[in-house]
Amino acid sequence: MKSDIEIAQACQMKHIREIATLAGVPEKYLEQYGNYKAKVDYQMLQEMSGPDGKLILVTAITPTPAGEGKTTTTVGLSDGLRKLGKNAIVALREPSLGPVFGLKGGAAGGGYAQVVPMEDINLHFTGDFHAIGAANNLLAAMLDNHIYQGNALNIDPKRITWRRCVDMNDRQLRNIVDGLGGRVNGVPREDGYDITVASEIMAILCLSTSISDLKARLGRIIIGYTYEETPVTASDLKAAGAMTALLKDALKPNLVQTLEGTPAFIHGGPFANIAHGCNSIMATKAALKLGDYVVTEAGFGADLGAEKFLDIKCRMAGLTPSAVVVVASVRALKHHGGVAKTELGSENLEALKAGLPNLLQHVENITKVFELPCVVAINRFPMDTEAELSLIAEKCQELGVNVSLSEVWGHGGEGGKALAEEVVRLCEQPNQFHQCYDLDLPIQDKLETIVQKIYHGDGVLLTANAKKQAEQLEAQGFGKLPICMAKTQYSFSDDATLRGAPKGFTVVVRNLKVSAGAGFIVALTGDILTMPGLPKVPAAEKIDVNENGTISGLF
Repeated sequence: MKSDIEIAQACQMKHIREIATLAGVPEKYLEQYGNYKAKVDYQMLQEMSGPDGKLILVTAITPTPAGEGKTTTTVGLSDGLRKLGKNAIVALREPSLGPVFGLKGGAAGGGYAQVVPMEDINLHFTGDFHAIGAANNLLAAMLDNHIYQGNALNIDPKRITWRRCVDMNDRQLRNIVDGLGGRVNGVPREDGYDITVASEIMAILCLSTSISDLKARLGRIIIGYTYEETPVTASDLKAAGAMTALLKDALKPNLVQTLEGTPAFIHGGPFANIAHGCNSIMATKAALKLGDYVVTEAGFGADLGAEKFLDIKCRMAGLTPSAVVVVASVRALKHHGGVAKTELGSENLEALKAGLPNLLQHVENITKVFELPCVVAINRFPMDTEAELSLIAEKCQELGVNVSLSEVWGHGGEGGKALAEEVVRLCEQPNQFHQCYDLDLPIQDKLETIVQKIYHGDGVLLTANAKKQAEQLEAQGFGKLPICMAKTQYSFSDDATLRGAPKGFTVVVRNLKVSAGAGFIVALTGDILTMPGLPKVPAAEKIDVNENGTISGLF
């Protein structure tokens, strides 16, 4: 069996100009980065008119080590729609170097449902993440320089909230002390690094709708507080213009292709467990103007990525999805039912019954909380039995939701045609889409709503520190912003060990931070970290390159 990278390297890619023509991108807006990838100028959006295509969100059950295949299904579904003769485009996030070299490995789909060139996409691509890191760290440098040069803004070094970033899993950098070495080397203070995908600038880039909107959002970033507890912004430091200059090209969506030549926009990459987990508004809107069907995904399970896609991105961008796909696998559901990873290959209907509530809760959230049409896509593995597949179909149909087998990993678009047919049918159904909560609610009430409606917990508990922060944020005029929950991806709760669909838990919010530029409040729960660490055996140990420059080991 070929590896993902071997399948990708065997693909005869089309020239990016051919993909742009297929997508309907005029040549004057195309900026080539070699033969197989390009950026599309954001001016195209200003000049395009006409109706939008149908927006399809692909999400998943709570992730497990057994695998669900969300990105693979997203890519295969778009290829499947093309097989049906539909004008389909896929819109995805860019992978972060942290997971690529850490535990997860590459993130460009799998098997015969991938986006290519997968090595470029998984590594430096068009340099967007490097630009985001540079803009983030420019602001940090200007902040510390301002304090060193006399601190005219009266910034309290102990109330600085802006951190440096690097796109790598590096636990050593979570908490540092910098400015050491004497007066000429800066003012000593406690500091730290986040991974680039957790930077507010990543969220800002993905939520901006134009270069002017980008600059305005950058200017609103709060970097810390004065001794009088007044917020200090990037505009106060006169940093927004220079940061925008670093990001002006990164704002342009990236165009590549699937293995089958379906146009693919890949742009932006915030994590869904610590940020909002969606690709850029610019890329999504460009795809909607060019395609009749646009397939996009949101990170991790539907309790994280899909909730934020629907409550944050759709609200800000004025988007209404036409259908939602919830991806699951028999293996993953049995794992939620208590089966060890080593035992997942055997039929076990009792474990499957025990794990099914996880899938059903995600489905009900989509159909009852957000009132959107939904289909369950079962990412089929060879060891899945007919009895197991029938049980899933039976339980989903009790909720009025159909199940479609997804065999895109082994068969590409051909294996996604059945799912594509159901998605097309759903896109013609009426829906009464609405957000989960009203922005006018107080911060704590919005948190309670998410926990009770989406996680199905008893409620939320704010620590004394978080309560004080909520009061301050509301007093400063930030109370009507949406909430971005920073929570473990491995459970509906804030306890990663609680699999399935747990009940009777309370989510503890220990810190509330406003991302004023992005336009949301981040609620940190549990032991969630904004800088991951590498595992005992990093994926980086298996990645290599030969004398011809061919990369191996990138999954």
